[in-house]
Amino acid sequence: MQQPQDHDHQPPAQPMGKSRLEAFSDGVIAIIITIMVLELKVPHGPTLAALLPMWPLFFSYALSFVYVGIYWNNHHQLLQRATHVDGRALWANLHLLFWLSLIPFTQNWLGEHGPAALPMAAYGFVLLMSAISYDLFARCLVRLHGRESPLGRAFGADVKGRLSIVLYAAGVPLSFWQPWVGAAFYVVLALAWAIPDRRLGSRIERP
Repeated sequence: MQQPQDHDHQPPAQPMGKSRLEAFSDGVIAIIITIMVLELKVPHGPTLAALLPMWPLFFSYALSFVYVGIYWNNHHQLLQRATHVDGRALWANLHLLFWLSLIPFTQNWLGEHGPAALPMAAYGFVLLMSAISYDLFARCLVRLHGRESPLGRAFGADVKGRLSIVLYAAGVPLSFWQPWVGAAFYVVLALAWAIPDRRLGSRIERP
């Protein structure tokens, strides 16, 4: 006699792994850096005088490289404490990658036209949206793992991240007033974030 099948006791769904998200993000960030360096043009002459007019492009490239490196580093540190992801985190990560992918465009615009107001403001706006999207991505992971998880305790209130968002938001309108003031904001914030996030690093070493 055939036993009736029990459809009420299905095995629980397995958590979504993070490996594909990490691999995809690393690939996109590598492409972003490749596009950035391809925007550097060869000088028209073999002299220092031919190289000097290109300094705005070198400046925007160096600053952009530092920023992309910061996001890659902190993204890696964040995912080291995450054990799994969900659909919300996947979309938040895509949102972050979208804004990071616009850095080469604004970098080239800024480099081609020097410290002009609109390119500087556009560059700052992309940095602002990148910071907001990273914050949203991190909070999606904290919500998924819980505030009492190692990730939630390490991320904490993220005062530094929220303060940075405020300063980026201030730098955008200031770029219209005086582009060099906006540039100073972006350089100082890059220096502040150049050191990896010690909150996450310390939790990784001593969970």
